[in-house]
Amino acid sequence: MFVGHLAVAFAAKRAAPRVPLPWLVAGGMFVDLVWPLLLLAGVETARIAPGATAFNALVFESYPWTHSLAMGVAWGVVLAGVARGFGVAREGLPVLMLTVPSHWVLDWVMHVPDLPLLPGSTAMHGLGLWNSVAGTLAVEGALWAVALGLFLQARRPQGGKGVAALASFVVVTTLLWAGSAFGPPPPDVTALAVSALALWLLLPWAWWVERTSSDRARVG
Repeated sequence: MFVGHLAVAFAAKRAAPRVPLPWLVAGGMFVDLVWPLLLLAGVETARIAPGATAFNALVFESYPWTHSLAMGVAWGVVLAGVARGFGVAREGLPVLMLTVPSHWVLDWVMHVPDLPLLPGSTAMHGLGLWNSVAGTLAVEGALWAVALGLFLQARRPQGGKGVAALASFVVVTTLLWAGSAFGPPPPDVTALAVSALALWLLLPWAWWVERTSSDRARVG
């Protein structure tokens, strides 16, 4: 999942209009923002294995602190608390909190069995949709399309800058997602982790999307 996690963030904007989009993107992508840091530190491990699944070449060997369900819930509580400290409206915090563990649920559909329920668990879970490129593109692409429709029901891009902000975000992230299936695998895990740090750029980009759009309900 990649645009599927972004789909959660964009759909959540309709459910929690007072939560700024960057916070929702941080929620949907939270564990993937933290994961490359732990990968570089050696706390979590992965390897590149071309053909591991039809959709990508990643084998996730150990990532209980980011990708277990229990830690997803815990990180959601932490993120909601930090957001409240920065003045995010209290009524939107439950939605923000749920965006983090939603990551595990979506990954469970896509991943082969490599997802633990909690740190220390030996039982791994995953339905393995990544073994089908067509299935992955259909399911995740549909989630992304529906979420963008919901977002546009809540927010209206303002002028050329608003259209450019949203369109560029959608086009670039969609191309990056498709590249997982059709592009070459990363040369090694270090290169993967370093390149994954670029995901942090999604937060200021989401701020630009929000800054150049308006709340449809308030406009009405």
